[in-house]
Amino acid sequence: MTMLSIHDFPLEEVYDGTMLGNGSLGVFVWGRDQTLIVTIGSAETWDHRGGMSWTKKQNYKDIRQALIDNNPQKLKEIFATDTENTPGMPWRPSLIPIGRVEITLQPSCKLLRTELNLANADLKVIYQNGYNAEEAHVRLDMTQKGEVVVLCDHIEAVKPIPAFDLTNGALEKISFKKPQIVQRNQWNGFIQEMPADDPYALFAKQKQNQLNITFIRDKSPDDIINALDNKKPLFYDQIRKANNAWWTSLWNKVPSVKIDSPVLEQIYHEGIFKFASMTTADGYPAGLQGPWIEDHALPPWSGDYHFNINVQMCYWPAYRSGLFDNLMPLFKMVLGWKPQLAKNAKYFIGIDDGYMLPHAVDDRCTCMGAFWTGTIDHACTAWIAQMMFDYVRHTGDLDFLKDEVFDFMKGAMRVFQAMLEEKEDGTLSLPISVSPEYRGAEMNAWGANASFQLAAIHRLAINLVQAAEMLQLQPEQEWIEIQEKLPVASLEPKQGASEIALWDGLLLEHSHRHHSYLAGICPFDVIDPEDPKWRQIVNLSIRRWIARGMGEWSGWCMPWAAMIHNRLNNGQMAEVILEIWRRCFTNPGGGTRHDTAFPGLSLIGFGGGRNLIQLDAMMGAVTAVQDMLLHERQGTIHVLPGASKLWRFVSFNNMPAPGGFLISAKRHINQPTEITVKATRTNKITLALHGINQYQATVDGQPIQLDNQATFTTELQEGQTLRIQQCNS
Repeated sequence: MTMLSIHDFPLEEVYDGTMLGNGSLGVFVWGRDQTLIVTIGSAETWDHRGGMSWTKKQNYKDIRQALIDNNPQKLKEIFATDTENTPGMPWRPSLIPIGRVEITLQPSCKLLRTELNLANADLKVIYQNGYNAEEAHVRLDMTQKGEVVVLCDHIEAVKPIPAFDLTNGALEKISFKKPQIVQRNQWNGFIQEMPADDPYALFAKQKQNQLNITFIRDKSPDDIINALDNKKPLFYDQIRKANNAWWTSLWNKVPSVKIDSPVLEQIYHEGIFKFASMTTADGYPAGLQGPWIEDHALPPWSGDYHFNINVQMCYWPAYRSGLFDNLMPLFKMVLGWKPQLAKNAKYFIGIDDGYMLPHAVDDRCTCMGAFWTGTIDHACTAWIAQMMFDYVRHTGDLDFLKDEVFDFMKGAMRVFQAMLEEKEDGTLSLPISVSPEYRGAEMNAWGANASFQLAAIHRLAINLVQAAEMLQLQPEQEWIEIQEKLPVASLEPKQGASEIALWDGLLLEHSHRHHSYLAGICPFDVIDPEDPKWRQIVNLSIRRWIARGMGEWSGWCMPWAAMIHNRLNNGQMAEVILEIWRRCFTNPGGGTRHDTAFPGLSLIGFGGGRNLIQLDAMMGAVTAVQDMLLHERQGTIHVLPGASKLWRFVSFNNMPAPGGFLISAKRHINQPTEITVKATRTNKITLALHGINQYQATVDGQPIQLDNQATFTTELQEGQTLRIQQCNS
């Protein structure tokens, strides 16, 4: 099992740093020569000023008319931010950088590499001291969220530096005052007041070979000083023991995975480590960068919550890693926004029982504004509803479904219902719709029946009917009629050899990073590529997609493409895409980039891409690896669907599947494949076995007859175990 992540110095930029996180703080460890830098970021330090207040101005009728009239000025007025062109004010909310602690080692020292043990988050910093190799250790406390300890025998000097001094005037431009420098009880650091939010502080204290770094946030500078005076620095061994126990407990929950591919194994283990580091059950909801906020600039895209795929992708690994509790901070935050989401729906479409979530918001659900196509992209709401329902399907938490999720799902559908129109032939149509980021926010970035929106509606309708049945309620007739009367996708041409279009009349014109028009295949799973009525359509659509190429792809869309190939039983291409992604979209410290690391693959980054991390790509890559081992398609659980014939071995243990099942499988060269399914609650399961022709099946050791079908359905009682063993032919 690959559990060591090694990065060689020099690590020249903050984004190149080795990363530690505890769901609230994010740490980069980087530097060169004698200078070791510990950058501290936070998922909670929001400057809440700016953004767009959703009012009656953002209503569907006026938006629709502005689009029909081709009136960009009207659209700009509708989606203008509250503080637009106001001196000293940001246009939109943003996470704010904290700062760094600069550690200077003695002159005889030189940094060599970092060695991160993924099993327990022990970060070793290996450095040369004369002719000797020495070790420093960096630990981030997983429970006391603001504490970092560095153990090093050769510290020459320590200097906390506020982000205010590093951001080239960016904070001063939006009315931040110079921080207060504090030296107190051997603590050195600063307090940074914020214009409209609580202040924060960063302090460092060295005693012999131990350096304590602490982040504090409170209601006032005086409260911070009081907290500092009462702080008892943790000893390194305290954090080491607590962290070892924390990480041991986590890895015991996560399915073990072994693949005859060092790249895929590394993606899996590093990805699970970072997922657990940024989405702890007691942490803060993770946005685009999780808690890893750079110290020298305001974060790209404000570090916000992008709900048109990025947040979803960040949380996808939870399901098949069994880390379901890590989803709850996100769900609780979104459900806490219900009053605002209801206002959005009321102002937008005039209903009292809907919820509408725009694509980009801060942690208070303030809309970022300006980008009109994202603001009206209601598939964002449906997609989060899908994630909540998938949580219920995996965990069996019917109380959560009854108390929270079902209402949220119905509210999301009510907005779509109000937007749908019936045509003369009795079919339904979505007259104003978008496909995320296609044509940006231009006046032609819309059309009728965007395939992305249609797929989201159908997934929501399917889930609502199933949720009603789980709650022993009668499904609403409108949900059933939507499935019958609304197209699953926009098809062009309407007759003959059709393809999936972005929206009516528009086929994919060029390479594009958002594969949203194929979302009916993945992630919404409302199009079955193997269904005879869809087979040719999907084939032609994929051919066009491949022909348009990767020339405008970004980092996060690569794993999504791999997942689409997994749904096409093309695991070899999924593996190749992940290998390309690893090479082209990661940096020296293992961070995942939005732009390419070097030119040649994509125009996003051509001629010198920005070294900006986003965590969605890493989490998507983990999920793509999980997909190769196990995924659901059209209600069927596919086991080892992407296992390459070139692999000498592959195995995984106790991977959760919808319905409350834990599935294990192993395949070794020249040995029969074995699959085990454990039922944590009574339920039916439909399995598709890949690479097995003849097999024997038992339930709790008793033979059962399955007629050697490649796909079969059986019911297991709670606690029963189904075992499938391939027969030697």
